[in-house]
Amino acid sequence: MKLAIISDTHAYDVTPWMEAVYERYLAPADVLLHCGDFASMSVWAWLAQHPAFHAVAGNMDDYSLSQELDVRRSLRLTGVEITMVHGFGYGPRVGLSASLARAFDGQADLVCFGHTHQPEWARYGAMRVVNPGSLREGGADPTLAYVTIGPDGDLTHESVSVPGTVEAVRRGGA
Repeated sequence: MKLAIISDTHAYDVTPWMEAVYERYLAPADVLLHCGDFASMSVWAWLAQHPAFHAVAGNMDDYSLSQELDVRRSLRLTGVEITMVHGFGYGPRVGLSASLARAFDGQADLVCFGHTHQPEWARYGAMRVVNPGSLREGGADPTLAYVTIGPDGDLTHESVSVPGTVEAVRRGGA
């Protein structure tokens, strides 16, 4: 099972770039997870077209969206316990993944989070944590993550740098 994990899109409207990214990178995934900071209800509603879409609220989401979404979501996919959160804190966010691993120790096999805008894949004991980075159009380096759940529950990770133009996204390169 292939999970496409995104976060920190910080978008107020769906753009042609976002449509191209969805078509190329997100729609083919079995499950789409968004770890918060959509910014707007319209982007959340548009991403909800994915048949297996799950999301949590971020600290920059508009009020109506923050009222719609939970700050934490847990789900079980093919025997793997997944916890989704956005993250927390200000200033340098060093140690956020370790803090989340401590907070959810024994409750999750995989913790998906955002907030730092920095891609990360780490192991804490038996737990894995993943931050897809920021899939923000016009950002310095838009990224997303794929996590594949194997037949034995093993997890593999791929970080993807997304091109910054519609044409490059459609071509599949920079």
